[in-house]
Amino acid sequence: MPVLTRHSTQIETILIDIDRYSTIGDAFFEAVRSYGSSALLAVPKNPSRLYLADGLELTYAQAAEQVQYVASIYAQAGYGVGHRIGLSLENQPEHILHKLALNSLGVCCVPLNPDYRPQELAYVIAHSRVDAIIVLRAHRENMLSAIAMNPVQPAIVWVDAFAQDLSPPKNPKERVLPSSDTPASILYTSGTTGRPKGCVLSHRYELAAGAWYAKIGGLADIRENQERLFNPLPLYHVNASVLSFYCMLLTGNCQIQTDRFQPTRWWEEVVTSRATIVHYLGVIVPMLLNQPTSPKEKQHHIRFGFGAGVEPTLHQTFEDRFGFPLVEIWGMTEMVRTLAVSSAPRQVGSRAFGKQTLGLDVRVADRNDQDVPDNSPGQMLIRYSELEPRKDFFSGYLDDPQTTETAWHGGWFHTGDIVTRDADGMLHFVDRDKHLIRRSGENISAAEVEATLQTHPLVKTVAILAVPDEVREQEVLACVSLNEYTSASVSDLSVLERQQIATSLFDHCYARLAYYKAPGWLLLVDSIPTTGTQKIQKHMIFANAIDPRTLREICDLRALKKRVRNTSGT
Repeated sequence: MPVLTRHSTQIETILIDIDRYSTIGDAFFEAVRSYGSSALLAVPKNPSRLYLADGLELTYAQAAEQVQYVASIYAQAGYGVGHRIGLSLENQPEHILHKLALNSLGVCCVPLNPDYRPQELAYVIAHSRVDAIIVLRAHRENMLSAIAMNPVQPAIVWVDAFAQDLSPPKNPKERVLPSSDTPASILYTSGTTGRPKGCVLSHRYELAAGAWYAKIGGLADIRENQERLFNPLPLYHVNASVLSFYCMLLTGNCQIQTDRFQPTRWWEEVVTSRATIVHYLGVIVPMLLNQPTSPKEKQHHIRFGFGAGVEPTLHQTFEDRFGFPLVEIWGMTEMVRTLAVSSAPRQVGSRAFGKQTLGLDVRVADRNDQDVPDNSPGQMLIRYSELEPRKDFFSGYLDDPQTTETAWHGGWFHTGDIVTRDADGMLHFVDRDKHLIRRSGENISAAEVEATLQTHPLVKTVAILAVPDEVREQEVLACVSLNEYTSASVSDLSVLERQQIATSLFDHCYARLAYYKAPGWLLLVDSIPTTGTQKIQKHMIFANAIDPRTLREICDLRALKKRVRNTSGT
């Protein structure tokens, strides 16, 4: 039986001895022996979904039967250590079953984002050099287009014909057994600031992530064989495929994997699936708060939400309305052993996300890697410990040792996140380093301006970017898409209407932020490109290095940016 012990200080936590496991396969089959009749994986009922409309629930034992069958097909075809298989299976349970089967053989799994256009997909396929791709037929056109423009030509296998059509790999497997350092996954970063990087995650990394989550404790206490975790996030990212899933597997619990977040169906699925934990992103919070009051929202059994990015002004409102705490966390693909605010004082309404803890050292440093004083912004640097700085972190960026070593210079991983640390050691998120705007000597957080604009009733989504300014170094540009209830599409707006809306949005910021943080330029757009997890892809908004200030539709608001502004009309 898995070694789960309770450790009591001020917070009761689960401790899991992952050193006993060499691989994910070891951990999975031991969990099967311990929790065979308990549920491991569930899909909530949804009549409008194109697969499993009536829902599904698999026990550990049932999942093991399917994993062993799938693994036997891969093994018979000759797959093993050294091979990579792409999975284009969305959030369907086949993704998890195939991944477990592949990892049990030592094969590395490369999840593919179904929202990628062919050119984006071709890049990931070529970069990861997958031997084969298991694909839903719904992705046929997109996948074939990607393969057609790709120098790498992996085998394409439709998942419903997997057993018949899987062909042997071109190269033989390595003659070694999988180990804790064997790559289990290559997950691609969302590419919000550039081309995606392939983060290589070992078997040890993935199990350590789940074990870490299980030991956080406090409000996020995980009970053995009692939890049902509802995760609406995509399986091609680390949150659902690694962090939550291995926490559930190692503790004898169940992951409820829906196809995607749907605000109108959220409470129906959460209640009927008997969820006790939910995972969220900041964008989910306002969407749920904007839904009409429903009896379902009071009928749930949720003990806590676990996620990041809740707008501070909405945090308490959400908890008061829905009756459970949101535990704010910090993590990233390179290191998803999360920091979390799961015990008092929680500092609800701030951007607090946790403190340094044993197994995760934290520094806050300036651009020269020198520590900054408390309450001063700096980049967050992290490591496991002085003696083992990289323990349980990602193995590196695929085929990019220079970028890996640059991120690790000085023996600390440079997260790229700007934070502050208060006198009590609590860390507070400020922004991504690359999203800071430098205007007339002032550092402006894009996230802060975005959060402010997001509270305006006209705003659907917003992205804040830096644009050059010949006098002030940089200026704030706001790209805004409008809510559906506005009377006209963006293309139908007159110049005067655009200016009126832009001025209204400017006034909204001007009344809430220091004058220099308000947008100097504002562009109304039909939509803003996002990833599958609803992260804004800022680098895709303006193609071909276009200077947005030259666009005919842009509104120049710089004359309104004054320390003291005359609004009386005189």
